[in-house]
Amino acid sequence: MPQDRNPLLRSLPSVDEVLARPDLAALLREHPRPLVVEAVRRAIDARRQALLAGGDGGGGGEVDGPAVAAALAGWRRARLRRVLNATGILLHTNLGRAPLSAAAVERLAATAAGYSNLELDLGSGERGSRMDAVRALLLERTGAEAGLVVNNCAAAVYLALRALAAGREVLVSRGELVEIGGSFRVPDVMAASGARLVEVGTTNRTRLEDYARAMGPETGLLLKVHRSNFEIVGFTEEVEPRALAGLARERGVPFLWDMGAACLLPGLPPELAGVPDAAAALGQGPDLICFSGDKLLGGPQCGVLLGRAALIARLAKDPMARALRVGKLTLAALEATLDAYRGGEQGARAIPLVAMLLAEPEALARRAQALRAALAPVCGAAEVVASEAQVGGGALPLLRLPSFAVAVRPGAGSAAELATRLRAGEPAVLGRVHEERVLLDVRTLVGEGEVAELAAAVARALA
Repeated sequence: MPQDRNPLLRSLPSVDEVLARPDLAALLREHPRPLVVEAVRRAIDARRQALLAGGDGGGGGEVDGPAVAAALAGWRRARLRRVLNATGILLHTNLGRAPLSAAAVERLAATAAGYSNLELDLGSGERGSRMDAVRALLLERTGAEAGLVVNNCAAAVYLALRALAAGREVLVSRGELVEIGGSFRVPDVMAASGARLVEVGTTNRTRLEDYARAMGPETGLLLKVHRSNFEIVGFTEEVEPRALAGLARERGVPFLWDMGAACLLPGLPPELAGVPDAAAALGQGPDLICFSGDKLLGGPQCGVLLGRAALIARLAKDPMARALRVGKLTLAALEATLDAYRGGEQGARAIPLVAMLLAEPEALARRAQALRAALAPVCGAAEVVASEAQVGGGALPLLRLPSFAVAVRPGAGSAAELATRLRAGEPAVLGRVHEERVLLDVRTLVGEGEVAELAAAVARALA
């Protein structure tokens, strides 16, 4: 017969009774009393729920110090936690895209810890512009006339559409009416800005004459959009930015190129030839370009606008520019990221995303062997296998980078169960499940230091 739970439920202690326990004294010394009180309530409630579910564990209604400590730790555990990325996806949107460099983290922390001259010219003592922190670096690296930073690339597109084409027509190829993550669509951004969408060409083929025929007195802007997370292959045709820039100049209409992602490091290896370069893009003649700071740039989340000074000034004066502006922490991290590019490839390798892009196969093989060796005591069957990494994050969807991974078989249970335990660890680990093994790709580890951390996390999950 089912056990009567009422006596056990009645035996549950009160909050004051638990707080009076000797083994609560240490917690009360280490933490503010309101936090401990709430943890006691949660521990009592957890015990009540366990009893109602039919559990007992021999403890009856007892709630002790370790139970309260566990409740306190669980309640206050950070929701935003560190993750070791072993997926092989360099810009994993669900994992926050590009990790920051050590210099960016240091600059960010120093700026956050006190006051800063965010909008103060220290030389004159007069009010300055928050863009001063990064403007010179952006122009120096790209050759642009002017620049502006907002909170993401979608915001950059929205601001340009609103400031330059509200109430007017914007011409876009049908093949570029993209939808990115979270059902965020280019036509929706355009509608919100007040601009009117005019589709030109077809899904797979758009020619320069399609734009020319559609242009008229109501045309306010030509827009080219990077197909961030897909490609159209086969019987296709699209207009090069240089040709669009020429048509825009001829008709006296601004041309905005939404690149989605751009790099500031020219002369990349042949296998990375498709990585768009911001300076080269401006050289093709668009009036404005925009791209994300947390994609191929390897910096914090933001949207970078570069181009003609007169147009940037119009965007900066729009009322929405204030709503979309970035704060001091973003600017501090972006400044340090841009500064790293001054050192060419050697300096840029301090940016984790750039280091991942440029990682040589031989170095990745050595890293994978080191991980396998570290796992040998707990998982002798682990083996190094060839892998393919992806850029991800809505950038270069067809580019695959050769890599290496360590394949781990679960000691007990399934590979999916091992993956679940890895995600629940501290730090959490994200890999790929393939053929009843968990693959841990080493290209997306942030430096050699994460190899030992990953090995320890896997050992704990296997145990």
